Amino acid sequence: MNTKEVKIINQGLEDEMEVWGYQPCLWKMILVGVGAVCTGGLLLLLLYWLPEWGVKGTCTHTSLRDAHTLLLRSTDEFKQWFRAKVQVMSAPGRKPFDSLDLPPTAQLPNGDGDLSIGAVHEERRGKFAHGQPAQIYYFTHHDTTYYWNDLMQNFEFYKGLEDLKLSCASIHSDHSCGLSKTLQEYRALFFGENMIAVEVPSLFKLLIKEVLNPFYIFQLFSVILWSAEDYYYYATAIVIMSVISIATSLYTIKKQYVMLHDMVAAHSVLRVTVCRGNKDVEQAMSTELVPGDVIVIPANGMIMPCDAVLIHGTCIVNESMLTGESVPVTKTGLPSSGEEAARRYDMEEHKRYTLFCGTNVIQTRFYTGELVKAVVVRTGFSTEKGQLVRSILYPKPTDFKLYRDAYLFLLCLVGVAGIGFVYTIVLSIMNKVPAKTIIIESLDIITITVPPALPAAMTAGIVFAQRRLKRIGIFCISPQRINMCGQLNLVCFDKTGTLTEDGLDLWGIQRADDGSFAPPESDAAKESLVNSAFVACMATCHTLTKIEGELSGDPLDLKMFGATGWILEEPTEEETALHNPIMPTVVRPPKHTVPEANQNNPLTENMRVPFAPQCCEIGIVRQFPFSSALQRMSVVVRRLGEKHMDAYLKGAPEVVARLCKQHTVPQSFTETLGTYTRQGFRVIALAHRQLESKLSWHKVQSLSRDLIETNMEFVGLIIMQNKIKEETAGVLLQLRQANIRTLMVTGDNMLTAISVARDCGMVRAHERVIVADAVPPKDLHPASITWHYTENTAQTIKDTQVRQKASEPEERINQLEHDEPGTQQEQSYHFAVDGRAFAVITEHFPQLVQKLVLNATVFARMAPDQKTQLVEILQSIDYTVGMCGDGANDCGALKRAHSGISLSELEASVASPFTSSTPNICCVPNLIREGRAALITSFCVFKFMALYSIIQYLSVTLLYSILSNLGDFQFLFIDIAIILITVFTMSLNPAWKELVWRRPPSSLISGPLLCSVLTQILTSLAFQVLAFLLVRQQSWYETWTPQSDACNVSSFSFSNSSNTTTTPQDPKNIRNYENTTLFYISAFQYLAVAIVFSKGKPFRQPSYKNCPFMLSCIVLYTFLLFIMLHPVPAIENFLEIVCVPHDWRVTLVIIVIVNAAVAFILEIVIVDIVLWKLIFRGNQGVNRPTESPSADTPQVANGRWASSFLSWFFCRRNKPPRVRYMRLALELQDDTDWPPRPSVVTYASDPQSHNSTPL
Repeated sequence: MNTKEVKIINQGLEDEMEVWGYQPCLWKMILVGVGAVCTGGLLLLLLYWLPEWGVKGTCTHTSLRDAHTLLLRSTDEFKQWFRAKVQVMSAPGRKPFDSLDLPPTAQLPNGDGDLSIGAVHEERRGKFAHGQPAQIYYFTHHDTTYYWNDLMQNFEFYKGLEDLKLSCASIHSDHSCGLSKTLQEYRALFFGENMIAVEVPSLFKLLIKEVLNPFYIFQLFSVILWSAEDYYYYATAIVIMSVISIATSLYTIKKQYVMLHDMVAAHSVLRVTVCRGNKDVEQAMSTELVPGDVIVIPANGMIMPCDAVLIHGTCIVNESMLTGESVPVTKTGLPSSGEEAARRYDMEEHKRYTLFCGTNVIQTRFYTGELVKAVVVRTGFSTEKGQLVRSILYPKPTDFKLYRDAYLFLLCLVGVAGIGFVYTIVLSIMNKVPAKTIIIESLDIITITVPPALPAAMTAGIVFAQRRLKRIGIFCISPQRINMCGQLNLVCFDKTGTLTEDGLDLWGIQRADDGSFAPPESDAAKESLVNSAFVACMATCHTLTKIEGELSGDPLDLKMFGATGWILEEPTEEETALHNPIMPTVVRPPKHTVPEANQNNPLTENMRVPFAPQCCEIGIVRQFPFSSALQRMSVVVRRLGEKHMDAYLKGAPEVVARLCKQHTVPQSFTETLGTYTRQGFRVIALAHRQLESKLSWHKVQSLSRDLIETNMEFVGLIIMQNKIKEETAGVLLQLRQANIRTLMVTGDNMLTAISVARDCGMVRAHERVIVADAVPPKDLHPASITWHYTENTAQTIKDTQVRQKASEPEERINQLEHDEPGTQQEQSYHFAVDGRAFAVITEHFPQLVQKLVLNATVFARMAPDQKTQLVEILQSIDYTVGMCGDGANDCGALKRAHSGISLSELEASVASPFTSSTPNICCVPNLIREGRAALITSFCVFKFMALYSIIQYLSVTLLYSILSNLGDFQFLFIDIAIILITVFTMSLNPAWKELVWRRPPSSLISGPLLCSVLTQILTSLAFQVLAFLLVRQQSWYETWTPQSDACNVSSFSFSNSSNTTTTPQDPKNIRNYENTTLFYISAFQYLAVAIVFSKGKPFRQPSYKNCPFMLSCIVLYTFLLFIMLHPVPAIENFLEIVCVPHDWRVTLVIIVIVNAAVAFILEIVIVDIVLWKLIFRGNQGVNRPTESPSADTPQVANGRWASSFLSWFFCRRNKPPRVRYMRLALELQDDTDWPPRPSVVTYASDPQSHNSTPL
């Protein structure tokens, strides 16, 4: 392939792809057709499975401009191939936002919904007859349409209105009137229908796709082959298994499609009011909307059918579908003037003005005579909801080493089958076997070596684990990720709602007056504070609203407002209509707050009820909602009877202090704030400003928040208490003991996050926290990082409890340090980084990022996209990352992590593989335990199925040497009665009751597992060959015939009666002494291997607690021993085995017992003890400083010498760790400049970033 012709589409995005152009080649297509006929269609299947071969085999390379077929390859680690067909449409312009010089009467027909896109385009083309239509090339991939751009000489896709790179002001000036019908229909050519269409494939389509799976094709090949050999019973059993497997798979896939379709289609099509020009308004279907349309939001709300930016009015919106946060949020109109209006519109940056598709607009507020309007920004799959649905419809492959190794292992089995294939052909030719028999038997050896029941067996353990998870309240939508949970070695936790309680309690307030703090107060509802600016700010600076008579909004706002005891009243629609300006929301104190002097005065007694509320009544004129980027919110209010307006501000203390006049900020501000945050309190600062009296209501509505939020006067602090959940400390201790690193990723204040990390045991009392404070480059100064060491403050009682609990497993933790350096948080320091510093470090200090995250534990003030970025960085250094959050702002990280665990049961959890109905982190160790059990089960099953294939392969190969084989019913008994029952019951072992420090291996291609399989193969081979040779050495041995009688006298009558009905000649030579001997030996070998491989502790419960498995083993052992020691003619006839002397049966029992003992000893002693404990585990700590051997006891010294010798023998001495984070940890051990010393400043100018200067 000519790499010079490659183009990149979606450059820099998650779904970036390389694309090559091809056009059909006649002679290649003829060759493929001939090849398909000659191979019976197998060549077509191969080209279907490998799209790149399919395209290259039928097409020739050409430029993208002339291509008829495109070959796409993702640029991520999976390198997936796709093919797409280029289509053509005619349109009067080349881009959707081109201006059309068309008469108003030129209309486009709606088109028939049954036609394809291309047909609709063709039908619409003729309506633009007055201009020369342009030919536009496009293709569709994963529900996204890409159009050819002549200027770029590449394909591009159109998101929506954002492609115009408009400023907020230009949206108001150029796009607030709506589109003409002609322009709307023209844009519809490019953007299509505004629908997130989840097509539910027909059962026939799903069936064809499922049946064309390579595994089922192989099964079909096997069934045809067995039928040719007259193995009808076994072939029928395989067909029945396949039908059940296919039916189950189809049912599951169809159900998932239907669920997704129902979720998306619930409110996807509705009637909307669309503006056409300045005054024209018409009803239209939501499917007709295109970017640039202006829609009217009705007063009673609606489910948004698209992404739209609000330009007039205010909306209360429930965004739980996207964010997982059920608290309604307030959306205001996009600024039309000021500094913010001049900025380019960005959906993420301006999300507080944007209504997202699928969210529920609960109610609206508006001006008289003006409608609540929004400009459509994105439609269909380009919307936020559409992208979420696309990520579910087209997920990335599960990148797990187990599955990659499984394919490699299968290839090894295919190689073994190839050896047997050649051996069978050579042996058959030497013995002058007929050609038909040679072909059938040589192909049969392949079907024996690759087990047909492997996928079903591998899935069984995962299905059982999924059921067990469901019983403890953990629901899974991606079962394949259960195995990944078994490998988690790092878990990121959100703080609020995850580690701590959802709700906040008001601990107290601390007012500021004349540049100093007053003593803390616990009651904000005191009568003496009614007229204070502090309480007025608490009562007004929020986005609370009444929905069906109940206050609703952010929990923090609810607590803050509730602490004042004030009452909120909202205007009705009738009241709004009577006034030109918007009627404000009004807050007032309760009626009993009139001072006692007035209450006792008879002159005021009659006017007490109306006077009390009105004297302090405040109307909220305008709200600037909370912005996570700005970390603040503000309101403009007017007190009843006052001529001027006031502005109130609340937000992060550091931000608020910067916006206040410095003389109003107490000198002890930093010290006081630090005192509270170090104790884990959440602190919010308040500020006030009196506005100029000349400001009118209308003027305020057009002011930007930057003009309001400046020159404020500092009012004081609100101290909120966020309690740690009872289960948090215990769960984190479990994870620490289990060798699993934990991080906190939160949007909260840095000092609060550090305090919570200490309180819950994530950072222990004796460990230092180093804050990396990074600032971006400014003027001529480069970006820099200042390293601050926080002091170890006195710990709370809970801290003491955590330390006491942690002291018990101290010996175990020391062992962890010894085994895996750098993988635990058992270091003496932790880094803490906030969102701003994280952005600076990732941009200007890329060489420090991996070093930092290796020991960073607290990430504060992190934006949602930064959480996702952090997960990706951790994955880049080979951590297997779990993410646990409550759904709010965590969706991206939950999707990106190897295992995302949502504590929210809302619709947003559809983006997370796991959802817990228990709202605490107890689900995390439970999930990891079940993951480890499922992973070990997968290894056990895979090893067992591999041994089953090899044991059967050995038996058949030995029998082929005497031109014999296993009989049809022998195959049937082995595969159904022994293998299937055993493999499904051995998957039922529940998870071990606690997390242990060891992790299960992640790879099949690892030393212990390969040694385990190889030792068992050699054992099975040795005992089968031994039995095969021994039986031929017996004095009674002869070539068996129906008249042969090798039994003792007591069984003479049985053999005689059974042989009278036997045909004179056995054409397949199934009945013989070698066959009978190998059948018995191999049957017991299957059971022995199953028991040896079915391991329990430390990841699963012991096998003796798995009653179905034990029962099936006992029944099978009993049955086999019974028919071996006490032959039953009916069973012998059925299984096609022959009668052998009693002495030989006893000999076989001895061989079986010795075989089982050897298999058990090799697995336990050689694999579990010698290889795992002395070599593979012990070698994890190589290259670390070792203690002096003089202090070792003789036993320890001997163990160390044994470990060293065996490591040398297996070529593992001084072998560096495979995973990057461990290699990095070893490197940092030798770096004397890491961690940086206190108050050192690191500048970005030096490539090594060692240009550090102490302050």
